[in-house]
Amino acid sequence: MRAYLVDIIAVAFFIVEWAVYAVTLEHSAYGKNSLSARMNVFREVWMRQMLDREARMVDMQIMGSLQNGTAFFASTSLFAIGGGLALLRATNDALAVMKELPVDLTPSPALWEVKCVGLIVIFIYAFFKFSWAYRLFNYVAIMLGAMPPAAQRDTAEAQAHVMRTTKLFESAGSHFNRGQRAFFFALGYLGWFISPWALFITTAAVVVVIWRRQFASNAWKAMDVGP
Repeated sequence: MRAYLVDIIAVAFFIVEWAVYAVTLEHSAYGKNSLSARMNVFREVWMRQMLDREARMVDMQIMGSLQNGTAFFASTSLFAIGGGLALLRATNDALAVMKELPVDLTPSPALWEVKCVGLIVIFIYAFFKFSWAYRLFNYVAIMLGAMPPAAQRDTAEAQAHVMRTTKLFESAGSHFNRGQRAFFFALGYLGWFISPWALFITTAAVVVVIWRRQFASNAWKAMDVGP
């Protein structure tokens, strides 16, 4: 146990950073100023503007592109899971390659397999998030098809339908974002294959990068421009 203490601490740091970032982004007042939160505002704007239109073919085309993007990531997750399983099966070959490196970073076979299993679990989580997001986007498409005609836009039912669709749309986007976040953290997790010290660095780097995209990127600044 003592021999793996640094590895345990590094993995705990990885999990805590992921959890804290996710909670801060999705469940705090600070997160309400994120790029994702700002985009949620425009999801409702889109639904309300679509309610005013009789011809909604363009809206359905946009929804189709969102579904296709989500399907791509779900398929990529499956490929990543397969790659992780292949890496797990090739433990001896991988360790033999690592022994040839100038710096001996070769872990024990058991530790290597634990690392591979952890990577597979992350991609399984991402697959479930993307596949559920894809399903939710399908539901949103159904809700778009059931949108009341423009002549009824001022009715209570039309306004309620807009809000139901918006909330469903936000949920789909939230699950898609969680899947993408898993991909980003999976890249940070790869640092553990080098050493636990590398995992500290790569995890911190991932958090900085994704934080900047949500709170300090050019896209975030663009969404802050007033009317």
